[in-house]
Amino acid sequence: MRKVNTLYRVSTLGQVDKQKDDIPMQRLACRTFAEEQGWEIVREFEEKGVSGFKVSAKDRDAIQDLKEAAKKNEFDILLVFMFDRIGRIDDETPFVVEWFVKHGIQVWSVKEGEQRFDNHVDKLTNHIRFWQASGESEKTSMRIKTRMQQLTLEGCYTGGPVPYGYQLVDKGRMNKKGSKIPDIDIEPFEAEIVKEIFLKTVHEGIGSYRMAQQLNDRGLQTHQGCKFQSMAINRILRNPRYCGYLVNGEATSEAYQALRIIDDDLFQRAQFILNQRSTADSNKRRISMNTKGKAMLSGNIFCAHCGSRIVTTRYQDRYLRTDGTEYSVEQTKYACYHRSRKLCDCDGQATYQSDRIDEMVCKVMRKLFSVMKGAPNKDKLQSTLKHKLNATQAIKRKGVCVQNAAGSDA
Repeated sequence: MRKVNTLYRVSTLGQVDKQKDDIPMQRLACRTFAEEQGWEIVREFEEKGVSGFKVSAKDRDAIQDLKEAAKKNEFDILLVFMFDRIGRIDDETPFVVEWFVKHGIQVWSVKEGEQRFDNHVDKLTNHIRFWQASGESEKTSMRIKTRMQQLTLEGCYTGGPVPYGYQLVDKGRMNKKGSKIPDIDIEPFEAEIVKEIFLKTVHEGIGSYRMAQQLNDRGLQTHQGCKFQSMAINRILRNPRYCGYLVNGEATSEAYQALRIIDDDLFQRAQFILNQRSTADSNKRRISMNTKGKAMLSGNIFCAHCGSRIVTTRYQDRYLRTDGTEYSVEQTKYACYHRSRKLCDCDGQATYQSDRIDEMVCKVMRKLFSVMKGAPNKDKLQSTLKHKLNATQAIKRKGVCVQNAAGSDA
């Protein structure tokens, strides 16, 4: 009696026990066919949720196990319900089938019979079959992608992770099979946290690491029950969904006010800050950077000679005591980023004593503040400005009248 190995495959887990090509149906058909042929099934392989169009044979354990068994002559026939269960990749699957035949394994399909390679017509038939199967997969993929994008444009939730600040609720929407489909809606408590993240980023300059630490200190968690990380904060700040948009690939719906947590202006200001903070633009940043360092202006000043960012460096100054022993004191300096790393021909000073620079800035600021104490109040300034503006406009009107009079005399 000839020994048979069978292969059952479904592309998605949703197909199992539900659609016409599900695994129980394939198993029953293959067992019935083998019994009619007088064959003995010695081993059955199953692949649940494995795409024959997207996943290569070399990455499929079942195919690799079947090849190993074929090399050991453990079976004589590979039986499938249809040949596309082996795969749907037009430039790969035909050669997989041919490989089994060359190793003495007959490849049979319950619906399509045996795939032979006795002549060129058989080889051509083999390639045409999987070329057609690949085309059907491409068409199916395009239809699904298009429909999902259409649903997104209609404001429907189409699956995927639910962003922090939202939740899934039952609003009575049903699919074609009569099953309930959840819709996305705002989760009030989390929405307030999202607003806080955006506001503190834009108005207080708090970075993602400190923001995550603050949320974790308050005992807050992500939807996965994990602590907040800087990447999670950055994903929140980069997600346009908080402005009420639904996104699916290249499709973006219009803004739905019922889903809006953040206004467009606040979102764009957050994007500007994130872009300025990015590593690629670290030397072009023009926004203030919060720092816990000892240097007052760390990360917020630039070299007047080359325009590079001025960074802080620490070094040890060594001194001698009266008794001749040596001791060191840690100091902080400002340094030109480009010059210190020889990235350009900066002709400015390489380093600056941070304490001296900070003291000079503080003197200037104290002087400015002392002048501001005696400055007129806001109402007086507005009154003076309005008076000067009216006087200027009167002079302009008088000039126009003089020109008109001169024209009349002429």
